[in-house]
Amino acid sequence: MRAPYASDPALARERRVPEEESTFRSCYQRDRDRIIHASAFRRLKHKTQVFVEHEGDYYRTRLTHSIEVAQVARTISGALGLNAELTEAVALAHDLGHTPFGHTGEDALHAAMAPYGGFDHNAQAIKIVTSLERHYAEFDGLNLTWDTLEGIAKHNGPVTGDLPYALAEYDARHDLELHTHASAEAQVAALSDDIAYNNHDLHDGLRAGLFTEDEIIALPLVGPAFAEVDLRYPDTDSYRRKHEALRRVFGEMVADVIDTSRLNLNVSGATSAHDIRHLGRPVIMFSDRIWQDLKEIRAFLFSRMYRAPSVMVKRAEVTQIVEELFPLFLEQPELLPRDWAKEIEMAAQDRTTLARMVCDYIAGMTDRFAYAEHARLIGKGAG
Repeated sequence: MRAPYASDPALARERRVPEEESTFRSCYQRDRDRIIHASAFRRLKHKTQVFVEHEGDYYRTRLTHSIEVAQVARTISGALGLNAELTEAVALAHDLGHTPFGHTGEDALHAAMAPYGGFDHNAQAIKIVTSLERHYAEFDGLNLTWDTLEGIAKHNGPVTGDLPYALAEYDARHDLELHTHASAEAQVAALSDDIAYNNHDLHDGLRAGLFTEDEIIALPLVGPAFAEVDLRYPDTDSYRRKHEALRRVFGEMVADVIDTSRLNLNVSGATSAHDIRHLGRPVIMFSDRIWQDLKEIRAFLFSRMYRAPSVMVKRAEVTQIVEELFPLFLEQPELLPRDWAKEIEMAAQDRTTLARMVCDYIAGMTDRFAYAEHARLIGKGAG
């Protein structure tokens, strides 16, 4: 049964371009389906999560991560009586704006774009779904509902202060009320992201040999999970032991968000999605205990995985690729794809506009395409 503070598709706010709605899909289901069929969503298959995409078939990519986030988000939304279709749409779209090479690529592109307004992957996701996807005859972008766009823009909380230029440009045309919190469904997508990456980064770090099972057993949540598995399955092999333990960590995070958020929602007094947005605080949260445990796990992952020596070598390599491609395309825009020629001509007299086009092009690259373009245009010896 849907809770009174859940987002109701019958009350969903407008698409920027009016459309006749589907007779057999809700507006949120339609948003979800358009995201799944978007070119940018398919490209997530070859965009890195932590490791460069081609380093191993078993490591997470942005696509597998997004699917895992959506699965968690649907589970939590269903347990809380929220709208699972809206949650899933936001979850599937939350990483659309990521560059090649994960946060390393984002940092490099943000530095290159510093004179032209910087770069932010959440703002880029909005640009993709409102402009850069160009498949429909009546509009650019996917023409998603306001509710889904709002969730993509501010699932991590209100966006205030100096707005990323891509978000500011769209918000000026279609007010997303960036000063408020997002719907409970979007907040679920944000916490589901935290759950998914904390869990799978432990998996991937173990597989990569960056740390051992004995080392992570010292971590909160993880140690008790291994102890439970050892007690229940004393003769299981190492692979199954690891999987059983980490799925328990996963389950405890999900259960904690459900229990804590249910309590928050019950005491909030909210009787509508509008109330949730204007409470002035988030309602979807971890408990204080689990939040402190996750801070310790994140600190471990930061030092042992995200800043591991082998990962840092790769970070330097891929940073150089972005740092060299950006000025090359900026000075020689004729190297951009032919179907961008008309826009390049229009932007030729405005360096900021041209820089933002170059940014869009590089941000849309997959890991392997960025490598290939760098090798083709600059040379294999440069990387």
